[in-house]
Amino acid sequence: MTSQVLHLPKGVKSMFLLRKQLFTPLGTIGCQHIYGRSKIGKREVVGFGVNGTYTYFDVPDVPMPAIRFREADTQISALREKEKGDWKQLTIDDKKKLYRFSFCRTYAEMMAPTGEWKSILAGVLAIVTTALWTYVLIKKFVYAPMPESTSLEWRKKQRDWMVLWKVNPIEGLSSKYDYEKNRWKD
Repeated sequence: MTSQVLHLPKGVKSMFLLRKQLFTPLGTIGCQHIYGRSKIGKREVVGFGVNGTYTYFDVPDVPMPAIRFREADTQISALREKEKGDWKQLTIDDKKKLYRFSFCRTYAEMMAPTGEWKSILAGVLAIVTTALWTYVLIKKFVYAPMPESTSLEWRKKQRDWMVLWKVNPIEGLSSKYDYEKNRWKD
């Protein structure tokens, strides 16, 4: 049995290649096809990261970023070689330098309070204060004074007139007044 090679025009081949890249999961293509390594410099790629891009994030939810925090220099390269041996030979400072080579902050530094709530509270209080002062100034300088009919004395006079003229005697205010005894009903 002979195998036949299908010869397709150049445009059709590129279309099939594009379709294969579009419908293949990112893990099999590799993120470098989408996000180039040119932006990360010489930093080492060590994992998948937050969303598969070559970025560094200090977030507690994703403990392993995609790339190391710093680029390797001669001092770190020497420590990396020393790291391959017995870890008891490393000093505490060497271990801290190796950690800071890979990560920017520790979990304690990430979870420490930042005091950001103070600036948020200050902004909210500034907005509320501005709104209250705007209301006071508009009330004083823009609106006309309240009409006389809103005063308590005027409303009492109006109630007395409504009772005197027997306004709405079935269910209203006049229905609660006893006209024979000339007083309010109990």
